[in-house]
Amino acid sequence: MAATKIIDAPRNGHEMAPLNTRARGDGTHGVTIVLTAPQRNSVSSVEIPGDPERAAWSGKMQFFLSIIGYSVGLGNIWRFPYLCQQNGGGAFLIPFMVMLILEGIPLFLIELGIGQRMRLGALGVWNTIHPWLGGIGISSCIVTLFVALYYNVIITWVFYYLFNSFRYPLPWGSCPTNGNGSVVEECARSSETAYFWYRTTLDAAPSMEEPGGLKWWIVLCLLLSWTIVFFIVMKGIQSSGKVVYFTSLFPYVVLTIFFVRGITLRGASAGLMHMYTPKVEKLSDPTVWLDAATQVFYSFGLAFGSLIAFGSYNTPKNNCVRDVLLVSVCNAITAIYASVVIFAILGFKATVNVDRCIDLNKDILVKHSFLPYKNVTMEKYEEVMAGINATESKLLELEECSLSTQLDNAAEGTGLAFIVFTQAIVELPGAPFWAVLFFTMLLSLGLGSQIGILEGMLCTLFDIDIIKRVKKQHVTGVVCLFCFIVGFIFCTGAGEYWLKMFDSFAGTIGLVVVALMEMISVVYIYGHERFTEDIYQMTGYRPGLYWQLTWRYIGPAIMACILVSSVVFMIIKNPTYGAWNAELGLVEQTNYPSWVMVIALCMILAGVLPMPIVFLMRSFQCLKVDLDIHQGSIRRNETTASTKEMIDNDDEDDENDFSGPALGGHVKTHSDASDDDDDDDKPVTMRPTMLMRVTGTHLDVPKLKKPFRMEVYDL
Repeated sequence: MAATKIIDAPRNGHEMAPLNTRARGDGTHGVTIVLTAPQRNSVSSVEIPGDPERAAWSGKMQFFLSIIGYSVGLGNIWRFPYLCQQNGGGAFLIPFMVMLILEGIPLFLIELGIGQRMRLGALGVWNTIHPWLGGIGISSCIVTLFVALYYNVIITWVFYYLFNSFRYPLPWGSCPTNGNGSVVEECARSSETAYFWYRTTLDAAPSMEEPGGLKWWIVLCLLLSWTIVFFIVMKGIQSSGKVVYFTSLFPYVVLTIFFVRGITLRGASAGLMHMYTPKVEKLSDPTVWLDAATQVFYSFGLAFGSLIAFGSYNTPKNNCVRDVLLVSVCNAITAIYASVVIFAILGFKATVNVDRCIDLNKDILVKHSFLPYKNVTMEKYEEVMAGINATESKLLELEECSLSTQLDNAAEGTGLAFIVFTQAIVELPGAPFWAVLFFTMLLSLGLGSQIGILEGMLCTLFDIDIIKRVKKQHVTGVVCLFCFIVGFIFCTGAGEYWLKMFDSFAGTIGLVVVALMEMISVVYIYGHERFTEDIYQMTGYRPGLYWQLTWRYIGPAIMACILVSSVVFMIIKNPTYGAWNAELGLVEQTNYPSWVMVIALCMILAGVLPMPIVFLMRSFQCLKVDLDIHQGSIRRNETTASTKEMIDNDDEDDENDFSGPALGGHVKTHSDASDDDDDDDKPVTMRPTMLMRVTGTHLDVPKLKKPFRMEVYDL
């Protein structure tokens, strides 16, 4: 007897689609099984296999720019240059590229590929692979929420600086004065840019235990940030997909403008030489490799669920392998390109500071008759300085004017963007113009990443049955309002301290654990062979030895090393934060209060515990498992002989479709070698008197021309 059987097809609700029985023109009727996808709050409907109402990109360029805008973020501007400087200069590019190839690209393809294959968000993907893995999607959503909370605060600060950039002269270009005309002491002890950042912008508190009240100007900028983000993402990729053309391309325009200006500045070559001079001996330090692996992990935005969401909006035949390689190369080149721009301008700033330092020393030397006059040659100045011993130098209060020392003082994160680089901008002719360009670029980078972060979280939320019935605008509005209210904690005098705490704890261990579980789930539970076949059916490219080794062994090993080392460093090193000391005009490292560490531990557990909780609840059947993800409906269609020719033609088309179940095409069938004698081995209730029968975990559809008869059996 000829039978058709589904083999090795993921149980995602589509496996019954090819099993429709047709009328054969002999006067009998068949039963057609039709699966109707649920009403999803997607943006647009497109004719694609799988989920016909799934949101889709309007074009390839929109997808590419969206994923570039998400992956290329603020970390490429203010984190990568700092790591290069601290970890061996140009030598740091070696571990960075190694980790990019062994860790970043393989996990990138896993997230993008599995999203494109399943056409679901993070929660739906892991529930489809195995119900016990549903906690991965929940953990990813929680950690993404934590990151979205503080990431938008950075955009808030950028808005504040952008508004002040239209003032001339720039407000951080000089220290304010008291009523008696003297310079404010706090500014005199620090610097103009540090004073504007800690006192004018943040009005920084002395510690986390003395936060002070809300700063109304920060609250207003935070409201503006969340309002803009809401209008961008409220309709999903239909609205955010238009904005990415600006947020993705404009930063490259600004970087190019700064590059042309930067390399023409005095001292630019010194900055580039200082940054990229390789210190090969640094490669023996394991922390350098750990920093490279961590930078690759966060620069791609892995484990947020955003890449899975972006992939789910692609058509099933999209070449995701090519996309992964293009985005990876673009990400790496952008980080290096941004580093060149940053350190060319920082080299100029360091040169200006050294000249200023030398002028001050000359004034002191002239005052104490070591020099006849100020405008002496550099040779004469260096000769006099060489003849002064350390004791005399300390008595005269002479400063060490070293270019390398100035370049070593480069900062990372907010310190680089709002203190160091703003000081360099002040020295440029037409400083307000450059300030507007720089902070508009940071705003574009921040919004591009924030759009991707929220899209991943919202896509996960819409995998939940209750939420998918609500309009996306309403859900997005509630999420943004909730984040805005919680964000008040960042609008106090201790706002920067809280942001650093969130960045250190909320978005580290949880993301690494999620990424490790994603790789294990796809490679060892879903199956690397099945995933390889999916990639082949979608792209025509079959992943070879490199992908197999990195997926199965190297990638999980690197992620495990990052996880273990992160936990060990948190235990060994007492976590601290930089608190602003107004009396000394500098940042002091302060231990976190015990109650803050309890909050940090709760955030880590909130991002990790959903995975074991869901696993245990579903394994012990405490939580209902809904395997009918797409809620297919079965209905009976009456067919007659008048439709025989059309139906038979459809059958022939189905038999010639070898696109595979991943693309909604013809499902692999067993050979029709079985004969009628096989029926004798089957139970009576499973004899071919039924039009459709269930054997084991498969559905068999005998091609018999017998009248329809429905019987109920207790299987």
